[in-house]
Amino acid sequence: MRLRLRPSRLTTVLVAGATCLAAALGAVTPAVAAPSAADDGGLSERTARQINVLQRVKAAQSKAESKVDSRLVVEQRLRQDRSLLSAAPELNTGIAVGGNGSVLVEIRADRVGDELVADVRRHGGVLRHVSPATRTVRAELPLSSLAKLAARGDVRQIEPASEAMTARAGAPKSAETKEARGKRIAEQARAALAAKQQRAGVAAVTSEGDRAHNADNARRDYKVTGVGAKLCAMSDGVDSLAAMRTLGELPAVDVLAGQEGDGDEGTAMLEILHDVAPGASLGFATAFNGDASFADNIRKLRFELKCDVIVDDVLYFNESPFQDGIIAQAVNDVTAHGALFFSSAGNEGNLADGTSGHWEGKFVDSGKGVGRFVGTAHDFDPGAGVQIINPMSAGSNGKPVTLFWADPLQRSTNDYDLYLLDGNGNVVALSQGVQDGLQDPYERVNTTAGGQRLAVVKYRGEDKYLSLSVLRGRFKDAGELKGFATSGVTRGHSAAKDAFSVAAAPAAKAFTGGEAGDPANPAGPYPGSFDGSSKLERFSSDGPRRVFFNADGTPVASPEGELRQKPDLTAADGVVTKTPGFSPFYGTSAAAPHAAAIAGLILSGNPGLPAAEVRQALTSTAVDIGAPGVDNRAGAGIVLTDKVLAHTGASPQPRAVAQSPTVSPTSGDGDAFLEPGESAALFLPVLNNGDGTAASVSVALTATSPGVTVAPRTKNYGTIEAGQTGLNQFAITVPASHPIGDPVVLSAKVTFAGSLSPTTTALNIPIGRPSPVAKNFAYAGEPVAIPDGDSAGVTVTIPVTGAGRPSKVTFSLDGTDCSAAEGSTTAGISHTYVGDLAGTLTSPSGQVLTLFQRQGGGGNNLCQVVFDDGAAQPFSGVTAAQAPFTGTWRPVAPLAPTLRGTADGNWTLKVVDNVRTDAGHLRNVSLHINGYE
Repeated sequence: MRLRLRPSRLTTVLVAGATCLAAALGAVTPAVAAPSAADDGGLSERTARQINVLQRVKAAQSKAESKVDSRLVVEQRLRQDRSLLSAAPELNTGIAVGGNGSVLVEIRADRVGDELVADVRRHGGVLRHVSPATRTVRAELPLSSLAKLAARGDVRQIEPASEAMTARAGAPKSAETKEARGKRIAEQARAALAAKQQRAGVAAVTSEGDRAHNADNARRDYKVTGVGAKLCAMSDGVDSLAAMRTLGELPAVDVLAGQEGDGDEGTAMLEILHDVAPGASLGFATAFNGDASFADNIRKLRFELKCDVIVDDVLYFNESPFQDGIIAQAVNDVTAHGALFFSSAGNEGNLADGTSGHWEGKFVDSGKGVGRFVGTAHDFDPGAGVQIINPMSAGSNGKPVTLFWADPLQRSTNDYDLYLLDGNGNVVALSQGVQDGLQDPYERVNTTAGGQRLAVVKYRGEDKYLSLSVLRGRFKDAGELKGFATSGVTRGHSAAKDAFSVAAAPAAKAFTGGEAGDPANPAGPYPGSFDGSSKLERFSSDGPRRVFFNADGTPVASPEGELRQKPDLTAADGVVTKTPGFSPFYGTSAAAPHAAAIAGLILSGNPGLPAAEVRQALTSTAVDIGAPGVDNRAGAGIVLTDKVLAHTGASPQPRAVAQSPTVSPTSGDGDAFLEPGESAALFLPVLNNGDGTAASVSVALTATSPGVTVAPRTKNYGTIEAGQTGLNQFAITVPASHPIGDPVVLSAKVTFAGSLSPTTTALNIPIGRPSPVAKNFAYAGEPVAIPDGDSAGVTVTIPVTGAGRPSKVTFSLDGTDCSAAEGSTTAGISHTYVGDLAGTLTSPSGQVLTLFQRQGGGGNNLCQVVFDDGAAQPFSGVTAAQAPFTGTWRPVAPLAPTLRGTADGNWTLKVVDNVRTDAGHLRNVSLHINGYE
């Protein structure tokens, strides 16, 4: 018996729009002529029998288990009863289970608070990320405890850890061990330092995209370099950041605390940003700690690091094509706040080139039952025949496969399942989750070999609009079976309404990847520039994207859905960078930062230009390279920097900023220190760090501290050329009643002729003679274990009393006997593989400063390490060979901000172990505070 439900009004709306949607996405197109039916639509008796057994597992699930992903449930069943494999001997759930029986999962809840987090720990969980904003907890939990946790009323879903891939073409993400990674980073740092010292092999490398986009000429002609704009990248990691800075390929990069990630695609993207917009400031955060962390980091880059332009190259497999999920919602938040967001369109191929494994359309009931329970298979054949499996190419091995249907996220009431079959009809993977109103309309498997097939089964419910994607794979003919595909593979946050989705065109040499039998890939124009004859990469993803639901899950206004024209633009890939392993760098991963950097040049030459006008400038000046007009592969076309800067009327902008002053007492006891009751000459430099000449520069200097006088209040600095500094003298008097050690705070407002005027800088003038003697305050508790791979980390408190205003603060990780021995009981922090650790210091006023951040690779133990702003060497440059780590080093973030308030109160040190398998303890740490005399 088949279950038939009365169609809802929403179903009627979706069905009514199906014809229009099919036209927008491209007609369903077989690789060759329409096929005849094959063996009951391609489904063998063996397949039906195995699906029947697996459906029994689904039907027997408890209410709590229905909230747990089916692959996790089946994996647990297999561990309880291996006889299930006798019915489906080739079955592999694809779930990675640790030696201790644990799995990494995402817990989606109605809310995330202390009670849920505590319950996760009670069930043996190790926290990886806690996100109240997205109502998600990422944790490692025993497989056997998942159903127990799912029984909580506030838990909606428990699913395998969300997975992602970058949009780099031709080079899958490395699976190197952390030990190998540590050795590689150490060697890169050593080689970079040696090359710099020998002044050999340090010639700068510039992306060919700089030339192909005419960015080099545009910077010369318009004298705009990115000054005033902050460009921030998100990808896997920035392993080689320190080495690239040593080699002069990158300036300082503002990395979100604890979010440096693993890998080097982020480093390569930052290089591209810097090549095209060398005057812009840079930032980074990883996108590879789960979808919730990705969403949180997007918001932090905008609201904490003040990024003007954000670019990423990541797709999470669970990102819906039909509704803005948690990542796209974060993009919506930052674009609503004025940020520009660029994202890779993806390397999932396109219908025109026959390179995609994407099928999209309304479910068609084949009339073919697949088991003893309710449910029928989908018919992929658009003609008179019936074909209920879709075959994949021989090159589609190891690819993620996703199935979505047009239900709102976390409210799906229609139940579809996905089965992966081998050539003999065996079920080799499945995703058959329960959808009963709490779950996502989503199923996922991974291919395990080339030439496999897919079947979509409606277990129960209405005929919905489907999206089936083999990411980086292809649907392809196999014997009598035909491979059916449609356009529209791009999806997720790249398809957010106000995001810029970026396709790829080669800047120079042709990409050599692809599948057997593919035609040659196109080459680029370098050393020339892009024009109307330029060609897209054959792997670049196509659009458009149509969504049926608003972010809150309500249907969009139109019964046909909201059509989003994606991709938006095209930019260069196939370029060289200095980052190891990324020369050349292919994929929309390389294209997106080129487009983002050009947007940075627009903002630099037109400060305050609204996002809508930036979009209009980019799209209206793009060079058409695809079908005439805006199309579903290239968008508006390729961006040329000279054209877009001419369109916006870009001009070099001055940016005059007050610098730290020099104070020379003119009265008092004759020493070099300004003290209460004394006057001084204050020499205030103003630097023009902009691109243009700063004319009519003047400074208004105001004292915000009571009783302090400054004369004159305003001084004229005249004209300051780009890169130059002006200097003027003021007089300052401090009243005798002013407390020793309490800095005088001055506000320096610099005005000049230019859009970036005025700039305002707070200046802190120390008052009193710094004491040469430090007061020491130590953690006095017992040694505490540093939780392995747990984002909560460990925190210790250091109470400080009687220190008053500090003139200098240093922090030390102490110890009595320093060695690299595993399990040391004498090191301040004993830990194997120090490169797993990040340490932050929080002052009584709430300032959070990063001391160390995953430096040191595989070296053991931090012992007698002093963090001092005045140290000659930064701790970011240490290597495993220097273990045990000792000596005096500059911290990742300076300690100077702690000088602005009293040192009295509780200071806290937090240490987080970011990666599993290594462990250690925190024992002896201390603060050293110099006051004033």
